[in-house]
Amino acid sequence: MSGGAPRTHGGLDWYWRRLRRMSPGEVALRVRDEARRRLWQRRQVRPGTVGAGEPASAPRTRPPRFQSRLPAGAAAMVPDGARRALLTAAEGLLEGRWEVLGVDRDDLAAPDWFLDPLSGRHAPRDRYCFGVDHRSEAETGNVKQVWEVSRHQHLTVLAASWYLSGDDRFAVVVDRQLRDWWRQNPFLSGVHWTSGIELGLRLVAWTWIRRLLDGWEGAAPLFEDNPEARRQIRWHQEYLAAFRSAGSSANNHVIAEAAGQLVASCAFDWFPESSGWRTDAAALLERELDRNTFPSGLNRELASDYHCFVAELGLVAAVEADTARHPLGEATWSRLCRMLDSAAAVVDERSRPPRQGDGDDGRGLLVDAPAANPWPALLGTGAAIFGAMPWWPDAPADVRSTLLAALAGPRTPQGHRPGRRPSHFADAGLTILRTSTGGPEIWCRCDAGPHGYLAIAAHAHADALSVEVRCGGVDVLADPGTFCYHGDPQWRAYFRSTVGHNTLELGGCDQSESGGPFLWAAHAPSRLTGLALDGDLQHWSAAHDGYARLDPPAVHHRAVHLDGDRHTLKIVDRVDGGRHTCRLALHLGPAIEATLDGHVARLGWPAADGPASARVRLPTQLRWTAHRGEMTPILGWYSAGFGRKEPATTLLGTGRHPSVGENLVTLVEFRE
Repeated sequence: MSGGAPRTHGGLDWYWRRLRRMSPGEVALRVRDEARRRLWQRRQVRPGTVGAGEPASAPRTRPPRFQSRLPAGAAAMVPDGARRALLTAAEGLLEGRWEVLGVDRDDLAAPDWFLDPLSGRHAPRDRYCFGVDHRSEAETGNVKQVWEVSRHQHLTVLAASWYLSGDDRFAVVVDRQLRDWWRQNPFLSGVHWTSGIELGLRLVAWTWIRRLLDGWEGAAPLFEDNPEARRQIRWHQEYLAAFRSAGSSANNHVIAEAAGQLVASCAFDWFPESSGWRTDAAALLERELDRNTFPSGLNRELASDYHCFVAELGLVAAVEADTARHPLGEATWSRLCRMLDSAAAVVDERSRPPRQGDGDDGRGLLVDAPAANPWPALLGTGAAIFGAMPWWPDAPADVRSTLLAALAGPRTPQGHRPGRRPSHFADAGLTILRTSTGGPEIWCRCDAGPHGYLAIAAHAHADALSVEVRCGGVDVLADPGTFCYHGDPQWRAYFRSTVGHNTLELGGCDQSESGGPFLWAAHAPSRLTGLALDGDLQHWSAAHDGYARLDPPAVHHRAVHLDGDRHTLKIVDRVDGGRHTCRLALHLGPAIEATLDGHVARLGWPAADGPASARVRLPTQLRWTAHRGEMTPILGWYSAGFGRKEPATTLLGTGRHPSVGENLVTLVEFRE
């Protein structure tokens, strides 16, 4: 298919369900965008040609120059440990070694930009981009694997390594790979032009590559003196100005699109449209950061990974605008500060965030050695710019935090910052119960918030009233994670299902109704019914009516009690309405060894100061079984990151929920 219409990816039923979640205004916007896609097909530039679709060269009164440089002496401020880790990662890259979403690659010295290493398929490279169905694995392979390398964040790592070492080997590889990518991916050709978020992230990467290579003799010939680079930078911005994520899709994607355009229009102020692009992108970014963020500072998608991603992009774009002397408003800076304070508030004693909702390991700007947990780096950036509150966890400086702070300088945001660590975020429905003294921290996340963000809640899971419990930073009752988006519908369905979370399933169905891999046709929001957070005895209770569609209708109530003095956590489940079949799942972390004996499970795991253990007294009204790494059906799996999964034990109680007035009680007793 070479026409402008995208291929179907779920049949007419999917389109009907998707259409029902749109407002009339969004429908009108999508009709306009579809007309523009068809019109733009004549502008496609095929690989190996410079055709009629190429934008005209921008008239200039002076040659383009790059002026957005790092302050003198910034490199010397980078901590030695971060410098060493970065250079070690860069040496591996020179040999082609790099992990891409759980896949250990050895071909990054000269990447095949269209290869999915999982399936061996090649995504289309010369087809009109809007005729490529990137959701179809048969057509593109695993598109996340294809896209990830073309975000060019491995090249920002190499550019940062040149900046800190002066070793030209790193710069030469960046030069070669960028020229190769630009040559193979002209305007509107192939899979890398199908999604605006990818274009936005590339513009951020290119800006920082040019900044970090400043001082290398090949930097100007690679960028401002290179017609191909100028064409690509302009093409990317022209695309983003024309096609915005909007309506029910205006989540983290629109943040990345606006941030990328703002960064590029500030740093590459080379085109007649640059001023207009910058003004529009700044307004869009400020508006969407506001819409995507609760007043408390948490991200409205209720997907922890995307909170980190959006906060990174917001900070990078705000610093760039400041550097270009086109600053964003103080309200936006204050919002970014609240995002950092809320991030610091919800992490456990190892600075690990909740594992709520989807996550795809996306990064806004990568100039450090990759880390499995990006939150310490996020907090380090926040500490460098805003200053850490006394209750913040340690947030060591790294390359990114040092360089962003060198560009931005310290800021004192307007508005109140919490003097004590918050535990409850009413607008997001997120509550953290935690012990404060007496051994390893017992940390428990309780969920009583909205199902997700916008009409389709694309990155939400069917996890109402779920809990996530850690001891000393080790997952005990774990949120299993995400694992995949496209190409594996059974795995996608499991990892976002109700039985895939530590909550109660009724009637054999999810609390919220799925309409597709990124579409929820009906939502099950929760409501808080009780809260007490002071002292060693902490209590949380909530309810949701996602099962009101059952016959008879049912409401799930849950209460969680943490006794810090006794080191116990009690979970009490009650159902009002009928006597439906039920399944109560308790997903254990991958480090947990479990022995199930009737209605008692004994858990053990390695801890920092020796073996740790707990006993779980399970509800006696249910029949309990243990499952690990099973496939028919899928059960007993944990995903530490996107593209990665491993067996982990799930304790599953099945039966019928008790009649009104009788509760299901789960008691976790941690051994000191």
